[in-house]
Amino acid sequence: MTESPANPPARTGSMQGPVLVGVVPGQRAVVLEQAAALASAAGLPLVCGYVDVTVYPVDGTTGGPLAPIDPDGMDGDAEPLPQAFKDAVSAQLDGTGIDWSLVLLAGEPAHALARQAGEIGASMIVVGAREHKLGSAIKELTSGSVARQLLHRQDRPVLVVPVDPRVPDQQ
Repeated sequence: MTESPANPPARTGSMQGPVLVGVVPGQRAVVLEQAAALASAAGLPLVCGYVDVTVYPVDGTTGGPLAPIDPDGMDGDAEPLPQAFKDAVSAQLDGTGIDWSLVLLAGEPAHALARQAGEIGASMIVVGAREHKLGSAIKELTSGSVARQLLHRQDRPVLVVPVDPRVPDQQ
């Protein structure tokens, strides 16, 4: 028997909760563009979730106290959300006319996004697919992709945006 989430997504055939998109520095713009277009078309707010994997939520909730995974490696001056990253997200979303926010999440990315989706009653989670690079392939073999983990552990719809599609040219 499975437990039902605290804030399940609306089952009425229409989206009601915000759209949650996972964002990371250096991510292809298409992921945020697609999430913003979806939120705009549905008339919903967009919540951009940045997951800091170097910390974990002490009490297991979003917005609660955080602790470093490696206390010896903590830089007291390090900013959890670099200003350049905030500015990049803002530059991409300002002028779109949608209500959006950027939240700091902690822990393993798929779990952090799922936890946030439950807490805000998200209608959908949007993430980018992995790029076709050797480092990404090795990481996926060892830990799996965030998209794959979400697809198998979520009762909310998950939209995976291709960032580097390998579609053969038609001849």
